[in-house]
Amino acid sequence: MLDLNMELIRKNIRLWLEEDIGTGDVTTLTTIPLEHESKGIIHVKEDGILCGLPIAKEVFNVVDPTLRFETKAVEGSSVKKGTVLAEVEGKTRSILLGERLSLNLMQRLSGIATKTYEFVEALEGLPTRLVDTRKTTPGHRLLEKYAVRVGGGHNHRFGLYDAVMIKDNHIKGSGGITQAIQAARMQIPHTMKIEVEVENFDQLHEALAASADIIMLDNMVPEKMKEAVSIIKTKAPHIVVEGSGSVTPQTIKRMAETGVDVISVGRLTYSVTALDISLDLNERKGTAL
Repeated sequence: MLDLNMELIRKNIRLWLEEDIGTGDVTTLTTIPLEHESKGIIHVKEDGILCGLPIAKEVFNVVDPTLRFETKAVEGSSVKKGTVLAEVEGKTRSILLGERLSLNLMQRLSGIATKTYEFVEALEGLPTRLVDTRKTTPGHRLLEKYAVRVGGGHNHRFGLYDAVMIKDNHIKGSGGITQAIQAARMQIPHTMKIEVEVENFDQLHEALAASADIIMLDNMVPEKMKEAVSIIKTKAPHIVVEGSGSVTPQTIKRMAETGVDVISVGRLTYSVTALDISLDLNERKGTAL
């Protein structure tokens, strides 16, 4: 499993369960006998990249540590419709309490991993790195960026705290690219990078003159982007060049061929369709009311 802060995830799971269960699952409590046991079969109903199994397991563990969760598929693998992903066995009440949260998380994360893999496939054979953005669901950034990594992509900055990224509104507010870079450089540690978003060649030349570490070429047509990359690599080959702006699996290869080092794609996380995953009970012991 790729690196995850499980302590933070468990804390969030408890909050999410509280949101869903509230004072109690009235349907389950009134229809399922206390000692009734079942086996829940988690299976996928469409093809995709599997992501979220460790999270689903943790959900059931928080709900009831006596539940037995057995994985039947590999995290990050390509799964076909009908594949059994995991089995969870124990008290039926506990399985039903954790069912929706575990499925919601797996569906969302698998959808992100699947979409990311689609973009990664389009970049096959090219050195360009695919990265995500901060366009994530509030409270779920850690998991959604994890799903991007599972799908074969990479992470951009995690938040506002780990890199300087000067965008159009920062430029307007500070009086220009030069002023923004100079002000940031005076206050950040020497280990922190400064990235600047540019939309035209005037801004590009100003960012170069002000010694930006990373330059993002935003919403440039491929011909202009290729020209901009050539200028940057000629004048300052150490600068990392990022491409961005309305990227799709159909257009990303053409953008990569301009020579950019990195392509950032917001739609990896903000407009993804969840993968269809279900849990069905196989009765094990006792009889429901």
